[in-house]
Amino acid sequence: MNGKLEKIAVLVSVGKHPVSGVDRYSRNDAAALEIGRQLSSQHAARLDVLHAGDSGNPALEDYLALGAERVEVLTCGENDDAVSALAARLKGYDLILTGTCAEGAFDSGMLPYRLADALRYPLVGTAVDVTAAGGRATVRQFLPKGVRRRVEVALPAVVAVHPLAAVTPRYAYARLRAGSVQPQPALVAADAEAVQWTLAPVARKPVRLAAAEKRSGHARMLSATTTESRGGSVVIEGTSVEKAQVILGYLREHQLIDY
Repeated sequence: MNGKLEKIAVLVSVGKHPVSGVDRYSRNDAAALEIGRQLSSQHAARLDVLHAGDSGNPALEDYLALGAERVEVLTCGENDDAVSALAARLKGYDLILTGTCAEGAFDSGMLPYRLADALRYPLVGTAVDVTAAGGRATVRQFLPKGVRRRVEVALPAVVAVHPLAAVTPRYAYARLRAGSVQPQPALVAADAEAVQWTLAPVARKPVRLAAAEKRSGHARMLSATTTESRGGSVVIEGTSVEKAQVILGYLREHQLIDY
């Protein structure tokens, strides 16, 4: 290490829209990309953006619009060990930036840790900003309750960026048209742990609405030993609209809905 920041890598993943589930760029990885772009500009360093997965996924083009000149894709399948392919490709880089966790339903957030272990690099997590000088990186970390902490780490290092990083990625369609997604063959092996899992969509269970108990503890103890009416009303007569209004009034009375 010569003390100069010369090569930066940003690892990007495919995110999921929280409502539609459609593939899109990961907002956390976009923050890591923006930090990498700033450091590359300040230190005249080479910036490479990498993804391990399917090069045909259209969501990768969003990273071009966010400032990546090209996205290099190490082609591998869902059950392949992407860490081994990334570790082989990233040897010799001074700084590797990743998101804290991808946006899929089953992402563990372990990739930065496994990658740092494979490369024998130190890891700093939950970064909100990163600066580099003299062969060391200074990272301001996100901590709960608004607390921040600055730590220093010797380069080369892996830094996992927090979703609340102090940057604002900007989308530009012209950059998307100018950049390119470039697939690269990679020698990968099947992930021994992944093949043992079976993935399936999550079945959302209905949420039971229950009115908050307003009686005193003494009254609740008495009701447990006696049979008494809990109140309420039975609506038999009337139209469906009138019955719905009774239900809506009950939900509002007990603050089970806020409209």
